[in-house]
Formats: sequence, C-alpha cells, structure tokens
Amino acid sequence: MEEQYIKLIFGLKLKQLRLKRKLSLFGLSKLSGLSKSYLNEIEKGKKYPKTDKIALLAEKLEVPYDSLVSLKLDKNLAPVGALLRSNILKELPLELFGVKEGDLIDIVANAPTKVNAFISTIIEIAKQYNFGRESFYLASLRSYQEANNNFFPELEKAAMDFAKAYQIDLRASVASKELEEILIEEYGYTINNENLREHQELDNLRSVFVPKTKTLLVADHVDEAQRTFIYAKELGYNFLKITERLYTFTWISFESFDQVLNNFYASYFAGALIIPRTLFRKHIDTFLGKPKFDKTFLTGIKNHYNASPESLYQRLTNILPNDYHLENLFFLRFGHKKGSDRFDINKELHLTHKHSPHGNETDEKYCRRWVSIRVLKEIAKNDGEHHMDVQISHYPDDGLSYLIFASATKDPFKKDEYRSVSIGLQINNELRKKVHFLEDTSIKSFKVGVTCERCAIKDCEVREAPPTILNHMERNRRTAVVVEELQQKFS
Repeated sequence: MEEQYIKLIFGLKLKQLRLKRKLSLFGLSKLSGLSKSYLNEIEKGKKYPKTDKIALLAEKLEVPYDSLVSLKLDKNLAPVGALLRSNILKELPLELFGVKEGDLIDIVANAPTKVNAFISTIIEIAKQYNFGRESFYLASLRSYQEANNNFFPELEKAAMDFAKAYQIDLRASVASKELEEILIEEYGYTINNENLREHQELDNLRSVFVPKTKTLLVADHVDEAQRTFIYAKELGYNFLKITERLYTFTWISFESFDQVLNNFYASYFAGALIIPRTLFRKHIDTFLGKPKFDKTFLTGIKNHYNASPESLYQRLTNILPNDYHLENLFFLRFGHKKGSDRFDINKELHLTHKHSPHGNETDEKYCRRWVSIRVLKEIAKNDGEHHMDVQISHYPDDGLSYLIFASATKDPFKKDEYRSVSIGLQINNELRKKVHFLEDTSIKSFKVGVTCERCAIKDCEVREAPPTILNHMERNRRTAVVVEELQQKFS
C-alpha cells in the first residue's frame, strides 16, 4: 500500500477514536501535549507520527499500540479501508474529469461515515446489477464523450494529417486495399486472412493483432466496409503512437481504463478518416435541406463512404452537436435474435442529458413502438440485408419529442441475429431550423413510453406487459394522499 494511504488510514482511526471519547481536537491536544495543528494534519492523512508519538496517543486514548498502527479498520470504516487498500483510485480516470486524487482522499478524511455509507451503497448496487470494472470503465468513457459533446478536434486533425501524409484522396471512398498497403509498407504488418477460421472459439471476432510479429489476423467473412474500418483503426493505433491497446476486435476484456480510452481514440480516428468531416457536412446539408424525407439518401451515403450503418450513425454523433449545434441527441444499438421477444440495448450515448429511451438492467420490456425495434422486427421477418426507417416519437411523461432514424442489419458473426442502430434528435427550435423535412406528413408519429411496465399509454396494440410499476407508484401516491389527509384531520 502506498505511504499516502497508510497515513490516511492512521488518521481515520485516530479521528474515530477521538470522537468515540467525545474529545475535540483541542481536548486531545491538552490530553496528549501534542499541538492541535499537528493532530489535525495527522487526521487528514498529511502526516504520520513517529513511534514515540504513536505510543503517547495509544496511552492517552487507552488502546493498544498495535491496534492503533494496524491497517485494519472497524466495521464502520471497513469499506473505506477496502477502497484505499485496493488500486481503484489509481484505476479511475479522474484526470479526464478534472478531479485530483487528493480531492477524493480529503473527502474520505473529512466525512468518513458519510463516505462509508456512499461506498457501501455503490458496492451493493454494483453487486446487484453485476456491475464490474469493465462496466465502470465503459460508463466512464461515455461520460467523457458526453462532457466533450463527443467531438475531439485533435483526433479530427490527426486523421486529416494522416491522409495528407499518405496522399489518401478523401474525395473518393477510402478502400481497404489502400489502407492495407500502408499497414504493410509503412508499419511492417503481415495480413493473415486464413487462420481465424481454424478456431471455432474465435467466430465472434473480426480481427486479432499479434504485436510480436505485427501479424493482423482478419476474419475472412468480414465485408469491405468492416475490413476498411479494421485497417483504419490499426492505422490509428500506429499514427497516434498508442501502445496500451486491445488486441482483439471486438474486445474480449479490458485490463485498464487506458485500453478503453485508447480503443475509443483509434475508433474515432478510423471514423474521421473513412467519413471525413468536410465532405460529410456537404452530404448532411443536402440531406437536411430536402423538403421531403429521402429514405434512400442515408443508404446512398453509407455506400459512398464504404462504411457500415453503425459507423455512419456514430459519425453523426460527432458532427451534428459540433457543426450543427444539435446537441440534444442520443445513439442506441440494439441486439435481437430471430424468434425471440427480447430486444437488448448493448450500446448507448446521450448528449446533454439522459434522454429517453435509455438502457435498463431490470428485464422490463422496451416500448415496442420504438422505430429501433420495428426495423429489427422487419429485417428478421424478411431476412433482408438492411432495413431503414424514421419516425417522430412523443414521450407524454416528459413532454419531449424526437426525430429518430434507425437502421437494422444482420449480425455478420451470429446466425439469425440482428442489430439496429438509431440516432434520436430532440425536436426543438434549433432542429426546426436545420431539418427542412421535419413537417413531412409521410413521417409517422407515435406516442411512446420507455418500458411497458412504466407506460401510461392506454389501449396500446403492441404492449408486451401490463404497467405494473406504474400501477404500484400510483397506489403509493394515493396512499400518501390519504395519509396526508389523516395527518391534517387529527392534528
């Protein structure tokens, strides 16, 4: 354990013993003969007393010397001790959010009992929802993206610098062959398209990188858009000089937050290279400027950029907030197996606030009126390659409405499984100015909820479950009203 944490644990124990004996700092100073300021520094974890001072404090507080210097805390402070003994404060990406480690330690030192309750609560929630370190890292990354409106100028510039250095014509679609040549000639890669197929356990992976030999094994069944993204991401790792990285795509597990963050940086670089901002803006201007919604347009620009629907929608979350001031948006990715009634959110991003809909871990049924789910049902029924739709969703509970685009495709690695990606833009004055086809009557509007169990919409033809949670909340509300009436009647 770091010396800093040893000091803090000793300080916590000293403060706890002092308060247990109802002594002020001034009182302990008189009792021990040590200055009040010195004792204050000890309790804050800034100083660690010498042996003779510890012996004196143990004598005056009537505790064994060994007990005072032990790193073991009693049950009231045990979670705080566990936090300090673990490496979690070192693993947290505090610097991304402008938080200093010392700030957290001061909080622990100044309000240990309250902090203990908070830590215990977090631990219990994490256990209940199986919220592990990887989940925490991914949640931290989302918060980092949201804090920056998911736009990173330095990565945009790096992608353009790379294109200039290697003379890539971004006016045309970037091809995998061009990027493969750079990986081989400039970075010494060997591309292997054969060996992944020999291992059934790797069926869900698109690529594996072996750093020792700089061998990139790519699944032979990835399409051109996926291969281009894989190569662009590898180039991102190299051009950005990233060493702390993941070696599989998709990822299996994260060992540190740096790997999570660097995976995001390389992916962002790839998106910025394949879908360059300047050119993409021209296509967006054309799309938003049409008086009628053009359902074929998104498919067309997807093909132009040699990009998957997910890459295209992700790129919109970079460009729309920064260049069009459409900051109130969300991105969702759903997974669905043919024949199943489950639809699971496995990726989400919300800018400015937690928009509806959002993921939950309670096995509630997501609203079947969402376009995200409708396109999945359609593609599963017709077994197509790509299905796209649009709708306006009204949320009666919070009074907000969204223009939502959704695309569904087959999962290339899992039989009879599909995925959809959606981007939702909150309808406000800014959106009305930018989107000329917003009043197009061909765009269907729906009143929607978040989950069936919490939805107040009556006579819903696609409801999957009764509004049990909403009914329970209403019963509690009525009970509270009657209790209040009784309080007033008999007071």
